[in-house]
Amino acid sequence: MMLSIRTATRADIGLIAQFIRALADYEKLLHEVRFDEAVLAEKLFGVRPYAEVLIGEIDGSPEGFALFFHNFSTFEGKPGIYLEDLFVTPEARGSGLGTALLAELARLAVERDCARLDWSVLDWNTPSIGFYKALGAKALDEWTGFRLEGTALAAMAARRG
Repeated sequence: MMLSIRTATRADIGLIAQFIRALADYEKLLHEVRFDEAVLAEKLFGVRPYAEVLIGEIDGSPEGFALFFHNFSTFEGKPGIYLEDLFVTPEARGSGLGTALLAELARLAVERDCARLDWSVLDWNTPSIGFYKALGAKALDEWTGFRLEGTALAAMAARRG
C-alpha cells in the first residue's frame, strides 16, 4: 500500500466538494452545507486563494483531504496553520492516511515558520479525539468557540461604534 499526499488543483474541485459533503454527513451536519462549487473553486484557486487543500491518496486513489489556512498568533508573533477539515474515507481509516495528512501539515507549519497547528473537533467525536491525543495533540478545553453568521454577521457589519 502506497500513501501519498499532493497539493490539490482546480481540477480537484469536484473531489473536494465530495469530501466536504462526506465529512459533513459523518458530523451529522450535511444540512448545513450550502456552498456553490464554482464559488468554492474561486475561493480556493482564484486570484486570492483563501485556503489550501491537500489530497491524500492510497495507491493513487484519493481517499482523504485536509483543508487549511493561515491564522496568526499575536502572543507568538508568528503565523500558524488552522486545519478546517480533515477527512479520510471510512474504507481508508486505519491505513495511516490521516496521520500522513497531519504530518504533512506539521511539515508545512515548520517549513513556513509557524508557531502551531490548530483545529477543532466535535466533542462527541471520541474516535478522532483519541486519535489526536495519541499523536500528542492537546485539547484546549479552556477555550469556547464563537461564531457570527447570517443575519447576526450582517447586523454586526452594519454597526458603527
